[in-house]
Amino acid sequence: MTAIAAPLRVGILATHPIQYYAPWYRALDRLLDLEVLFSHRQTPEGQARAGFGVEFDWDVPVLDGYRHTFLRNVARRPDVGAFWGCNTPDVGRIIAARRFDAVIVHGWATLSYWQAMIACWRTGTPLIVRGDSTLAMPRPGWWRALKAPAFRLFIPRFDAYLVVGARAKEYLTHYGARDDRCFDAPHAVDNAFFAERADRLREDRAGLRRAFGLPEDGVVLLFAGRLVDMKQPMTFVEAVAGLTARHRGVAALVAGDGPLRAALEARVAREALPIRVAGFLNQTEMARAYAAADVLVLPSDGRETWGLVVNEAMACGLPAVVSDRVGCAADLVRADETGAVFRFGSVSDLTRRLEPIVLDASYRDRLGRQARAHIARWDVSIAAAGTVQAVRVVRARRAGEASRSSGAEVTAHQAARGRSSR
Repeated sequence: MTAIAAPLRVGILATHPIQYYAPWYRALDRLLDLEVLFSHRQTPEGQARAGFGVEFDWDVPVLDGYRHTFLRNVARRPDVGAFWGCNTPDVGRIIAARRFDAVIVHGWATLSYWQAMIACWRTGTPLIVRGDSTLAMPRPGWWRALKAPAFRLFIPRFDAYLVVGARAKEYLTHYGARDDRCFDAPHAVDNAFFAERADRLREDRAGLRRAFGLPEDGVVLLFAGRLVDMKQPMTFVEAVAGLTARHRGVAALVAGDGPLRAALEARVAREALPIRVAGFLNQTEMARAYAAADVLVLPSDGRETWGLVVNEAMACGLPAVVSDRVGCAADLVRADETGAVFRFGSVSDLTRRLEPIVLDASYRDRLGRQARAHIARWDVSIAAAGTVQAVRVVRARRAGEASRSSGAEVTAHQAARGRSSR
């Protein structure tokens, strides 16, 4: 009778529940014996402080469909965005007790991640990282000079790397990651969740636009994200101002809130720009913005290490125009196919890239169809499959190393016995 192999046991450490990662966790839970460990339980007030501008809880399930544990966070000032804000001393004991086949961390930017990494190295537990840092992230020269030798010491120590995209892989290999230890686990959203809602809402697109205060006809450009400096919302406003000065029938929708909202609304009012600010829209509401719009614009700087809003928009059939600093630009945004890439900070270049999309409806529709087809290849199931492959490989590699080590010990012992008998 053939024995049934036990499922791979995998732990994932994350700072807090994130709406974008929950579908990946659920997909993995169907393939693995999974436990997700969270360093911090985020509060509505914490979301507001993180730049969203309003207090809220996600209106989609972020904890359903997979086993999870909230760790004890002993940080004096809990904060998922600060290194010392996640301090979970119990994670080492848990890793030792659970005897995971592998542990996955979402980077190394908090003390909690380092506590887990050190525990894995001490216990011999295979350690995998899934992050999205890119070389375009703005950093002062002195920091880069100090960081390079330090990062080249620990990044090669990971047993595998779950690669979310081309720029993330470039970053990892720059700091010493081996190519043969990289596995594709692309950043993805629940494409069907957004596509189905947007398609249904488009059946009454005129009414939807009226609800947002937008003209029923014409072209609507969409900015979706926190109104913070890294997202560059004022670059979007300036581009819209330039386009509307030259072309009739162009309007814009801003779906987001944050510290720059007051300045943005003041400029819109002062110049009477055809821009409507919807404020923060939760996950189930975002499809309304995508269904009302024609093009997504993401002008962010290099701190936008991916831009999952682009995945969402493309799933809804929108082309995307993004800055060349945005992490997903190399993978998702293809000129004349799914959108356009413009030079960061250049309003004139952004306007130039938008103009043909705004003026040619058939071209715009073709880009949207191709964007939806392209994003279908960036699916949660693919990310889950790549993760399982990585775990299997690192477990087999560790088993092989242990077998070779055991064999070497036996050979040495036999040699020693042979010498002692002479």
